[in-house]
Formats: sequence, structure tokens, C-alpha cells
Amino acid sequence: MATHTKAPRGADPQELSGHPWRARWWALMDRDIGIIPIPIYILLVGLLIGFTAMDVVKSDITMVIAVMAVFAFTLGEIGKRAPVIRNIGGAAVVVTFVPSYLNYKGWIPASNVDIVSDFFKSTNILYLFIAGVIVGSILSMDRTVLIKGFVKIFVPLAAGSVVAGIVGTAVGSLVGIGFRDTLYFIVAPIMAGGVGEGAVPLTLGYAQVGFGEQGELLAKVMPAILVGNLTAIILSGLLSYLGKKRPHLTGFGRLQPGVNDDLLEAEDTKDQSNLFSVQNIAAAMIVAVTLYLAGQMAHEVLGLPGPVTMLFLAVLLKLAHGVTPRIQAGSKIVYTFFLTAMAFPMLFAFGLVLTPWEKLIEGFAPRNLITIVATVTALVVTGFFTSKLVRIHPVEGAIITSTHSGMGGAGDIAILTASDRMRLMPFAQIATRIGGGITVAGILALAAVWGM
Repeated sequence: MATHTKAPRGADPQELSGHPWRARWWALMDRDIGIIPIPIYILLVGLLIGFTAMDVVKSDITMVIAVMAVFAFTLGEIGKRAPVIRNIGGAAVVVTFVPSYLNYKGWIPASNVDIVSDFFKSTNILYLFIAGVIVGSILSMDRTVLIKGFVKIFVPLAAGSVVAGIVGTAVGSLVGIGFRDTLYFIVAPIMAGGVGEGAVPLTLGYAQVGFGEQGELLAKVMPAILVGNLTAIILSGLLSYLGKKRPHLTGFGRLQPGVNDDLLEAEDTKDQSNLFSVQNIAAAMIVAVTLYLAGQMAHEVLGLPGPVTMLFLAVLLKLAHGVTPRIQAGSKIVYTFFLTAMAFPMLFAFGLVLTPWEKLIEGFAPRNLITIVATVTALVVTGFFTSKLVRIHPVEGAIITSTHSGMGGAGDIAILTASDRMRLMPFAQIATRIGGGITVAGILALAAVWGM
């Protein structure tokens, strides 16, 4: 639970004078489970138990929001307090992977699972979340930092990818998996950019060059992606812990030493309080939705990956001074809202719907596990040390490099949440989307020439 002072926030002492019951009630209402005030949380849990017991859980959006919020923020609070793992991003790990196990064991009511699954798949709410986070963060960040940062992250990213490929295939060969199987079904999937934008086109290409049926190939690469993402989450949490112990290695979210502006501060440093209006926030949200739809249109017409196009358009708009101060201010609120209110519910739904427990367990076969961990560790360690060469904080550089092994947008969210570095999301998307696209294109070209 969030910890606050005994006095309710914003309370007028005269209002509470002589009303001890009111003071206690207000103090309780100002303590939260995630974002949910404790009394409302208790009432909400009771209502969900009642609806479930009466078998009247409906698939309307209010019910879905309630289910996702209660489960996600409850698991998040557990992760924040769990011994050991709380220091390595425990909240993100618990919220992402525990729902998969609970679903596997049947400990989440089927009606609750069904409405979340239907909502998550039919609405593509994850893409709205990613649009709000990516566009909001890019449009509200410092333009100079954006330019310098995008240029610099390619050094640790490229170096990390090469070293990870070498280390991963070498370890896989040593433990008996075989060089080509390791390259095609472990190393490449880890750095392919997730499932939808990575594993699906990768296995489709494998099928087209005669590796087998795509469905079987997709099942074969999923454990590497799942466990690789889990490894990146844990390493990201450890990097955050290292940063707290060795502050000279981190910018606590700032990418480069010597840059005074926060990544998410608007370029105009004067007072902008008058710009944070509902009108401006709504306008910024529509900008994010429009850029997302432009990415979708590019995918339909040109076959370009939608998220990559959205990212490119947002960066282009920012670099071309196409964003006014009011849109910058609104974008910052949009970004903050999505992270505060939606990050954990999205991770919960992702773990519940898209992370099958059986596939996750398969990835823990000893030789696969050793190879996956070696690959991701090589990627992150290389990113850490090469970041110093281009004057990037090593912790931030390594965390961004680690997102190259993330499961797309949801994986990036989990990795950055674990390290409390969500402000690095635009750079993480570059690593995941563009880095993943290059990986898929390169490995399929190799497969076409070299085969199995």
C-alpha cells in the first residue's frame, strides 16, 4: 500500500477539527492498493466475488476494468513487498507471470478469465496503451536529448546484438542443442522483437523456406521468447538495484551524463501550468491515436510494421518542431496517466492471455535455460560496458539494450517497470521494433541461403 502521512492530503484542519471519525475515514481513503483507495478496494473485491458467485459476470468494459484493476494492483503490491524479488522488479515479474500460473491451475474464475481475454484480444487495448506511452513520451521529451540519444543507443545495441549472437550460439553448441538450432530457434527469436512483430513473421519465413509448419515452429520458439523476456526483466531489476548502490553508474532515467533536462520535460522550461487543460490533454490523446492509425495504414498499404511507423512519425513530428507547447504539456499528462493507471492492468492481461504456463515451463529445460540466460546476459553486459564509449549512463544503456530481448511492447513495459525506467520507453521501442526488424530480416536471409 502506498504510504502517506496521517493527515489526509489537502485537508483543511478546520474541516477535521472535532470530527475524529471523519479524519480517520479520510486518512483511510488516502491510502491505496495501487491506485485504488482501500475502502473502494474492499468494496470492489466484495462486488466481484458476488458477481462471480451469482454467475453474472458480464463482458462490459466496467466489469473488465474492475477485474483487471483488482488482480493487477493486488499482485503488484505483493511483488513490491516480496523478499528478494522486490529488489529486482518484483512487482512487474509477479504481475506478468503469476497470472499465467493462476490461470493454468484454474484459480482465477473462468468467467473472469474469459471477459479479460475477449476484451484484450478484441479491442487491441495494448496498442492504445503503447500509443499513449510512446507518443506521449516522445512528444513531451526534450528535443536535444531525443536527437543525441537516438544516435548513441545504436552503439550498445549493435555491439550487444553481435556479442549475444556469438555467445548464445557457442553456448548452445556446447550444451548439445546444435549451432543452427540455437541460432534459428533460440538466439534469433529472443532478439526478434516479440511475438506479433517478431516470432510470427520469423516463423512464417521459416515455413516458407521449408523448416516445417508455422504453428509447430511458433510453439518451438515461444519458450525462448518467454524465458528471454523474463531474464531481461530480472536483469533490468538488478541493474536498477546496482544503480541505487552505485549512483555514478546511472542517471536514474536520464540517458546521458551532463544533460540537465529530464527526458520527459518539455523543451520550454518556463511555467506551463496554464497548458495542462482537459482540452490539451484530449488533443494530445487524439494525436497519439492518429499516429497509431497512420502506422496501421502503412502496414495495410505498404506492409510496414505499424508500431515502427508510429514511432517514426512521432519522432519526425518532434524533430520538425511540429508539436506546440500545449500538445507537449498534454502529452506529458497522457503519458503519466497511462503509466500510472494502465501499466499493471496491461501486464496482468498480457500474462493471463498471452503467456501460457506450459510454454514457459518448457523453456526451463536445463540446456535451453543455460543458452537463453547466456544470450540475454551477454546482450545486457555488452550494452553496459559499450555505453561508456558513447557517454551514456551504463545502467540506462544496458536496460535499453535488454529490451532488444523483450516481448514487443508488453515486454518493454515489464522490463522498464521492473527497473523504474519507463521514461526510456521511446529508446526501448527503437531497440525492440527496429532492432527486431533487422534481426528478422537478417536471419531469414541467412535461412534462405544456408537452410537447416
